[in-house]
Amino acid sequence: MGEWASGFAEANGIRIHYLRTGGAKPPLVLAHGFTDDGGCWAPVAAVLAADYDAVMVDARGHGRSDAPPGGYGAVEQAADLAGVIEALGLRKPAILGHSMGAETALALAGVHPDLPGAILLEDPPPRWVASRAPVEGDDNRGTEWRNRITTMKRQTRDELLAAERAASPAWSEAELDPWADAKLRLSPAVLARFEPGDTAPGDWAATLGRIRCPALLLIGNPALGALVDSTAADALRALVPGLSVAHIAGAGHNIRRDQPDRYLEAVRPFLAAWAVSAGAA
Repeated sequence: MGEWASGFAEANGIRIHYLRTGGAKPPLVLAHGFTDDGGCWAPVAAVLAADYDAVMVDARGHGRSDAPPGGYGAVEQAADLAGVIEALGLRKPAILGHSMGAETALALAGVHPDLPGAILLEDPPPRWVASRAPVEGDDNRGTEWRNRITTMKRQTRDELLAAERAASPAWSEAELDPWADAKLRLSPAVLARFEPGDTAPGDWAATLGRIRCPALLLIGNPALGALVDSTAADALRALVPGLSVAHIAGAGHNIRRDQPDRYLEAVRPFLAAWAVSAGAA
């Protein structure tokens, strides 16, 4: 990551940190999951940087971005990301998000349908399904996440790495190192995500129905921890015109970390088709 630019953008009233590979290439914004940060995209960005200007954004409370006391819901984080896109002058970028970041991409594409050129969604929390089980970010998961974050913040980097190596033996060291660094930089302010008052779209179905850009949903195996099952994928396809769905065998919630080659086999053709279409527009 040493050769990549590091900077800050003033967005939605706070300072947002980002890493950027640069170059006169189609812009690709990378939005990470809860407790990760922009540096966690380094292995993917290293592959895609030959063809795209990859912008790896630290969400509020994560990485080196500001950590205000509130505003950790999907609408606020979508406004943050929209502010970064506008501050950097990115024209209709593709947005690739994981988990919380994929939820942010969905909210942004619904609330600001003219802003993104395409969205790619790695196992987002399926909030568009009324009868789903509790998932990351729900109020009733708050205690679990508080305990988990408290435990992580008490551990050294070596302890974090040893625990995750044991829990996720398929992950590469290139994934594990930034994962651990993100946990050490994480602000406890992110726990406001579980407090009442942070904003989600009042009607996910109506919000998602406003999405007009090409969209790709990447799903794994719920038995391995993936959040989106085939029923939820079908429900999202009914709401988002033109949604494509790619199932990545052998992957759980962290699809790109569990199956990096299969992940890129799905992502790269979608991005290439988008880039050709965007160049012709």
